[in-house]
This record gives sequence, structure tokens and C-alpha cells, in this order.
Amino acid sequence: THAAGPSATGDAALDAALPLPERYEIPDATARAVNAAHRRGGRVIAIGTTVVRALEAYATAAFGEVRAGQGIASLVLTPSHELRVVDGIVSGIHDPTESHFRLLGAFADARTLGLASERAAREELNRHELGDATLVLPGALAAARRAA
Repeated sequence: THAAGPSATGDAALDAALPLPERYEIPDATARAVNAAHRRGGRVIAIGTTVVRALEAYATAAFGEVRAGQGIASLVLTPSHELRVVDGIVSGIHDPTESHFRLLGAFADARTLGLASERAAREELNRHELGDATLVLPGALAAARRAA
């Protein structure tokens, strides 16, 4: 459960502060499912950027796993963030100027995301939020680019 925040407002000063903190709740069943997936070598695919922020923020080194609970996701993910919980994301590609696009950089390099964004624009896909969603897995987009 999460409260989705904006990825861009059109105001440069306000956009520099994005993403804003977002409230979330991780139910016990979700925490158990995420931890079980990792124990058996499975992948955790988040639906949306707030879910990534919540899971990555709440799975602290002190826990070593995801725990049920609620809080405020204030973690700002960038390409330099080392993912600890989430293995992939379903999200819009977003515009390269948006905070959510920077978060996608934790999953794929800027060149690959840029190519995906250009293709989405050519195909007239809605790149914002979950309009026309894309599965982003680390390395998968780059491998597809090499094969093309």
C-alpha cells in the first residue's frame, strides 16, 4: 500500500526536491513473500517506483530482510543505489527530466533507458506513471539492445 507521489511538476525548483516522501505500509504477507522469494533464489518485481522506495528503505542492513510495517519512504534512489531487495520494476519509462526516470537508473544504464524512452515516444506510448508500463530488469534491456 502506498501513496503515489509526482515525478515532475514543471517547476524546476520544485522538481529538484522530488521525489517527495511517501507514506507506505508493508503487510506481513508481503514481507513474508519477498523474503521467501529471496530465500529460494527468486526475483522480486515491484509495481511502481513507490514500492521500490518502500522496500529498499525498509529493508535496512539491521534487519537483513523485509519486515512488515508502515512508514514514510524518503529514500531517493539514483543510478548509484545498490538494490538490496527489488530485482526489477514495472513502471512507465518516464521523461529523462523526471525523478522517477532517475530511480529507473538503479535498474538500467542511462543510455539504455534513453533508447527505451525514445522508442516509447516513437510508438506513442504514455511514458508517465503506469500509463504504458515497461518491465525493467537489470541487464535485460542492455542484452536486448545488444541482440538487436
